[in-house]
Amino acid sequence: MNGIDIETKRKLREMGAAPLLEALEGQDDTLTLGMGFGERLRLVVDEAHSTFNHAKVEGLIRRAGLRYPGADLRRLDLVEERGLDRQVIAQLGTCTFIERQQNVVFQGFTGSGKSYLGCALAKQACQHRIRAHYIRMPDLEEAWALASDKPQGATKFLKKYAAFTLLVIDEWLLDHPDDAIRSMLLELLERRYDTGSTVFCTQYAKKDWHQRLGSGVHADAIMDRIVHNTIWVDTGNHNMREHASMNR
Repeated sequence: MNGIDIETKRKLREMGAAPLLEALEGQDDTLTLGMGFGERLRLVVDEAHSTFNHAKVEGLIRRAGLRYPGADLRRLDLVEERGLDRQVIAQLGTCTFIERQQNVVFQGFTGSGKSYLGCALAKQACQHRIRAHYIRMPDLEEAWALASDKPQGATKFLKKYAAFTLLVIDEWLLDHPDDAIRSMLLELLERRYDTGSTVFCTQYAKKDWHQRLGSGVHADAIMDRIVHNTIWVDTGNHNMREHASMNR
């Protein structure tokens, strides 16, 4: 669709319609010869919308802070050997668990691919245009310590991490959290309860969580906000780092 004047181009850019302008300029007049205005406009809008949606998804993936940006649920190795249930993985890939505000736990031995699965699930959420974020538990604790030293820092921290529709916490309970961290976790999970989904990647089985959380009332309260509405996935004991290095 040639012949767009400079002023029209300026107005389209001013309105934030650059993808539409690019689609208009890229339309081949020869290929669309004989089409009516409505048909040509539909093709332009389809192309512009596809570009816009791709940019939106790529932005969500970039801001999610994924440890493995290339992670993909469709490209999992040794699925049967690791004891992974393809039907469960496929169901997670639909992201309907997020609509139901369910949590997910990936639990298994060190190197069994928990982090990869957490990142793949966050990326899948981004592709559904769902706001997701990945963070390691040690980094979450450090961010909390820094925020707590600033005016209104704790409030802003909790508001930020409660706002993600999907939050992936990797290396969950790697260290025993102290009183301050337990209080933070309780408040954060309370705010996220029935509003979002949280993915926990951990090497510790559910039976060990209470003790690692301090075995007190905070442990009771934290677990109460996790275990009742959660999909549990055992990632097995295959060392996927070793498997990946052998296949390079």
